Amino acid sequence: MIFTEFTGKTVEDAVEKGLKELGLTKENAEIRVLEEGKKKLFGAVKARVEIAAKEAICEAEAPAAVKGAAESTPVGCAATATDGERTVAFLEGLFNLLKITACTELVSEEEKVEINVTAANTTAIIGKHGAMLDAIQTLAGAVANTGRDDYKRVVVDCENYRENREATLNKLADNLAQKANRLGKKIQLEPMNPYERRIIHAALSEREDVKTESEGKEPNRYIVIIPENLEDPTAPAIPARTERRDRHNRGYGNQGGRGRDRGFGGRGSKGGFNKKPFNRDRKPSSGGASGGTTMKASNDFFGIFLGNSSNSDNE
Repeated sequence: MIFTEFTGKTVEDAVEKGLKELGLTKENAEIRVLEEGKKKLFGAVKARVEIAAKEAICEAEAPAAVKGAAESTPVGCAATATDGERTVAFLEGLFNLLKITACTELVSEEEKVEINVTAANTTAIIGKHGAMLDAIQTLAGAVANTGRDDYKRVVVDCENYRENREATLNKLADNLAQKANRLGKKIQLEPMNPYERRIIHAALSEREDVKTESEGKEPNRYIVIIPENLEDPTAPAIPARTERRDRHNRGYGNQGGRGRDRGFGGRGSKGGFNKKPFNRDRKPSSGGASGGTTMKASNDFFGIFLGNSSNSDNE
């Protein structure tokens, strides 16, 4: 589609002007609003829109104004395009609307439609854990299967993200299967989309020491890994990240780390500080050559102090 920009006092004025000049109607025109017209203290900002004929209009049927805007003849109309070509055209329009600079390539469309996207900012295409890429793939699948009697699978990838993600999930499945056998407990993974759940199921399908089940409802459906040596079948599954949190907590405690059950001034009994809490009330020392100051213990200090002291007040 070839867009032409028009301006006016309001969006309606700009659209009306553009449609009249191009000889189009709202039904067979693609309209983009670039800027809303608005009044300012001094002067006003004009409304800006872009208008183009929809892809369904062939070159032979397009108005003369549109023909003159295109120097080259289009390859064909959308009606004669293949499923993959229609999907690529849709994605290019989608990325324009999202203000994402990306290049879309149709890799194959024999058994399934495969499309690869290359972008300067891959995060904008992929999103967290591929959520954005999955959403784009869902829309692409809907476009490719419009008017088809049988469903054709559509895969949208961005710079080999799918392949890398599959390798990561295979490794994760193997590690969690070993953990389930070691603990004799069920392991619950975080919610995943159907595509990623299939990868986990397939990765562990040939193992005899574990089995997998899907539980929950979309979009929070997840996989549970059940070991063959399950100790308590009635016990709930433990989250896959529990061991990491336990290891993190063991790093704090009384081994010289930053103890969590400590007072404001202590840090654990081994290798840490064992200073006594104090207040700012000071009095001259009764002894000592230097005649310095001593710190008075505070009995009303907040928190819990876990230090070692020979003072009888803290026993």
